[in-house]
Amino acid sequence: MASSRTGGIPHITGTAQTVAVIGLGRFGTALALELMRTGAEVLGVDGSEEIVQGLNGRLSRVVQADTTKPEVLEQLGVTSFDRVVVAIGSHIEASILTTSLLLRAGVKELWAKAVSKPHALILEQLGVPHVVRPERDMGRRVAHLVRGSMQDFLRIGDDFSLVTMKPALALTGAPLSELSIRRRYDVTIAAVKPAGQTWTYATAETVLGPDDLILVTGATERVEHFAQLR
Repeated sequence: MASSRTGGIPHITGTAQTVAVIGLGRFGTALALELMRTGAEVLGVDGSEEIVQGLNGRLSRVVQADTTKPEVLEQLGVTSFDRVVVAIGSHIEASILTTSLLLRAGVKELWAKAVSKPHALILEQLGVPHVVRPERDMGRRVAHLVRGSMQDFLRIGDDFSLVTMKPALALTGAPLSELSIRRRYDVTIAAVKPAGQTWTYATAETVLGPDDLILVTGATERVEHFAQLR
């Protein structure tokens, strides 16, 4: 595991679970380290020597390079990776140019971070299959957590969500079959984590306790309403 400059760029063969992360700011670094933790082989690329040195030994490879140059991307062998993430956030021009070069090089599994709505629109118009806006998405998520009794919130698409929460007292002490959750609230309790135990699928016979956690799915508006029950 070593850092390198573009003059001696390491090449990682595109075996399963190889990911190139371009841009190692807070988002890119957190992403790259989490990918490493889950067993992926990760190439990190950034223009800052300080950042590269700080991650030396923590990623499979980490390289100081200017990815707005097509010859650099060719030397990196980026097209051989299973996935590529452009996590450049502070320099929009570099983000757009790097992304455009990757698309022209034939990269199919491409994610790109957008820092604004216009930035996201440009990336989408370029044909990026996965555009992410982490600051916006986290803000929306926290807003839902602040409003209700949810402990975690995940939006799935535009109008469907998955949340974890404690059940309202009115939902405890009786089997789910007697509560008619889906008919009354148009949501589904998919799983339950009894206090001090692990997650398990919820069944018609499941009886909720006041200290349990439940996993609820449904239309976002319905889930939000369900989370307000006391």
